Amino acid sequence: MPATTAAALKTVIGLEVHAQVLTKSKMYCSCSADYANAEPNTHVCMVCLGLPGALPVMNEVAIETVIRTGLALNCEIPSYCKMDRKNYVYPDLPKGYQISQYDLPLAVNGTLEIVVDGVSRQAGITRVHIEEDTGRLVHDMAAHDDMSLVDLNRSGVPLMEIVGEPDLTTPEEAREYLMALRRILRAIGASTGNMEEGAFRCDANISVRTEDGSYIGPKVEIKNMNSFRAVERALRFEEIRQREAVSNGEELVQETRGWVDASGITVSQRSKEQAHDYRYFPEPDLPPLNIPREMVDEIAKSVGELPITRERRFVSDFGLSPADAALLNSERPIADYYEAVLNGKTQGTYPQVVANWLVNDVMGLARAKGLRADEMPITSQQLRGLVDMVEGKKLTGGAAKSVLLGMEENESPAVAAERLNLLAMDDDGAVKDAAMAAIEANPAAVEDFRGGKQAAIGRLIGDVMKRTGGRAKPDDVRAALLELLNGN
Repeated sequence: MPATTAAALKTVIGLEVHAQVLTKSKMYCSCSADYANAEPNTHVCMVCLGLPGALPVMNEVAIETVIRTGLALNCEIPSYCKMDRKNYVYPDLPKGYQISQYDLPLAVNGTLEIVVDGVSRQAGITRVHIEEDTGRLVHDMAAHDDMSLVDLNRSGVPLMEIVGEPDLTTPEEAREYLMALRRILRAIGASTGNMEEGAFRCDANISVRTEDGSYIGPKVEIKNMNSFRAVERALRFEEIRQREAVSNGEELVQETRGWVDASGITVSQRSKEQAHDYRYFPEPDLPPLNIPREMVDEIAKSVGELPITRERRFVSDFGLSPADAALLNSERPIADYYEAVLNGKTQGTYPQVVANWLVNDVMGLARAKGLRADEMPITSQQLRGLVDMVEGKKLTGGAAKSVLLGMEENESPAVAAERLNLLAMDDDGAVKDAAMAAIEANPAAVEDFRGGKQAAIGRLIGDVMKRTGGRAKPDDVRAALLELLNGN
């Protein structure tokens, strides 16, 4: 193979995502799909153990959820599909085959919008199909010498595979694709999307080729990536490795490589010169599915406003910055909470003021308390009341932050502010006394101000606010200081 310069090569990336479908029971039996904290092999039955004679019964909710996912990804929903047996032998696959879909999936020909460096583009979605998850191997060398144990609690959990077109050209695009996809799945309630729990898993295919197609490199599959950062790093390493190999005239081979996060490298796992023959055939124990248009239309109503559409509405209708709009739409519960605080009050600067409080204070407090996105530390009514009191000058900004921290469950901000003695001061005399004390205590700041350094008044304002416990209104404080400093 003649050597080609790395700069003349184009990177081609396609992603295959497996996402566990958010259901109460497994795909083909009534066993609980919530296996995270269960003892090994306690959520199993004859069906998910693959015992002879056990017959599967399809989970209707899982089918509807995959259709909803397809609609959210702009897919076509065929009126007819079927289940297929995918045959392969692996220790955590008790039946020796997986019930999946081959040539007639639930959803096809979709798109996913991604935004990288402010530029929007569409990435193709080949298909979305339903299948069942496998069990899990537990490698505990310390306790069991060289044995691997099999936990089948996960076996049979509904799993959807989302196959993307090879439309991505950089590791950054791949990372944004995964983040955008997970955001949609979580927003429509299709999956938890938790990568650390294995509910959202990605295999990446990457190759390099010349722009004119004179050289097309073999496809390399990368596995063992358990975070968005790991996907980006693995693809970046593999992109550089392949480009350097082609530049040096080395021969690349089609293979599966594993990502070693600690070392930051990919390592060869097995050659894929020949496609594995899964011997697909229609699942004999499950009938084909006819999906009426009326059913699809009804499911479409449950998709709701997608995150990227809502994000743009926050910018256009509320005047938020793109960064704030994106942060508020990182999780649907946060966006719902924000709009509940607004309660239809969308004029002027109010939406941005609420966004500032939510992003900078409430979400910060939630992180400090280790709360989930749907577990805000105060209710939307409490935050609205707090913002309204600040806007109405009944609370200063500093006092409001103290109210936020000291407010009890279901307590109104007004009651909390009175209990904590943080209501804004309306006593002009007390403000003037505090201003006089601040002037006497800060002669250097006074001298700087009178010498023309206008910013020096900020030190005096801070002292007055401290002396009044943050209750004095900043405008009143400034006015009192200016009156005293100017000798009026």
